Amino acid sequence: MKKIVGVVIIVVSIVLGFVLAMQLFPQGQDGEASEAANSKQASDIPSAPESEPQKEQPKVDPVQKAVDAMTLDEKIAQMLIVDKNNATISPEEQAQLQTAPYGGYILMAGAYGTLAQTRAFVEQLQNSAKTPLIITTDQEGGTVQRIQSITSPRATKIPNMYYVGQQNDEEYAETIGRVLAEELRAIGINVDLAPDADVFSNPNNTVIGRRSFSSNPDTVANLSAALARGLEQNGVAATYKHFPGHGDTAVDSHQSLPIIDRTREQLDESDLVPFRNAIDNGAQFIMVGHIAMPQITGDNTPATLSHTITTELLREELGFDGLIMTDGINMGALTKNYSEAEIYTKAVEAGADLLLMPQNPQLAMECIKAQIPETRINESVYRIMKFKQEQLADYEYLDASYFGSAEHAQAVAG
Repeated sequence: MKKIVGVVIIVVSIVLGFVLAMQLFPQGQDGEASEAANSKQASDIPSAPESEPQKEQPKVDPVQKAVDAMTLDEKIAQMLIVDKNNATISPEEQAQLQTAPYGGYILMAGAYGTLAQTRAFVEQLQNSAKTPLIITTDQEGGTVQRIQSITSPRATKIPNMYYVGQQNDEEYAETIGRVLAEELRAIGINVDLAPDADVFSNPNNTVIGRRSFSSNPDTVANLSAALARGLEQNGVAATYKHFPGHGDTAVDSHQSLPIIDRTREQLDESDLVPFRNAIDNGAQFIMVGHIAMPQITGDNTPATLSHTITTELLREELGFDGLIMTDGINMGALTKNYSEAEIYTKAVEAGADLLLMPQNPQLAMECIKAQIPETRINESVYRIMKFKQEQLADYEYLDASYFGSAEHAQAVAG
């Protein structure tokens, strides 16, 4: 009897073990069903809420931020490049530099002394201003070499551009640009009012003459771009001038208004060739000249005051997105035909970003403030501040040993 009971217990144990194993380790379809059931049970458990994807913060435009932080007076002051004919800063100028500094200064003959004195003065200007200043001058070569006014040491003498054009060597023109840049940086000048991109097409043109590279538009285009490249690769911005072309004048715009009777087709074939090339090569500055072109504008409005030429042609059609600077607005071509107030407001209305050499900077600011919408002012100031942030923030002076060096003399000699 005991044996029978023992066998029964063993059999029952085996069966119970088998049933338990089937529950713990399901197989085949039952196993799949069990897995589905388990999955369903898992899905019934509420999951933790997913965190919302973080919105990408809009990138801050540092240029726009700078413009937005400026008062209207500060903005308008940035549009003026004031002439400096001495090496002193008056109390009024000191206050201006600290509150609403001008966009910059052009150094005239009286601002130069020795190299050390001139550099110290430029550094004083920069250190006094709350925003970096454009410091510029006319340093072309030949008859236009403002830094020859420095008394000691003497600057390297640069040949006229017509001579450079006769060599027709882009590498040589680029070397001239490098020499110019290195000597300008020894002073602290960061923008050169060169190269002259006019096509010399009128033998009676004495104001341009040998300042031009050539009477061949392609030669002027190639060499002016090469010289500009030499300047800019060595830390000084170039300014192509005098848009839309001063080469066919017989009148000096310093004295009176030249009127050029050229068709658009003629301009396209000649005068505009160097400027188109300059824009294609990334020109940063283009200076507009005081030249009337009645076949383009329909009247004798100077290019500097013409929306047709400055905005419609240069800015929109040719696609120039850099800084447009007027030629000196104290010149006879304008002052003999317009009042001061008209010159200041019409130049901005035409599309200029920078007004060079206003006779009365404070009056200029008042006129622009009264007549020009702030939205228009903002367009120019954005371009100005963009240039300053990108080009002037890390500007470095060069050692005085570059100025008038033997290496420069040898390089210029070819």
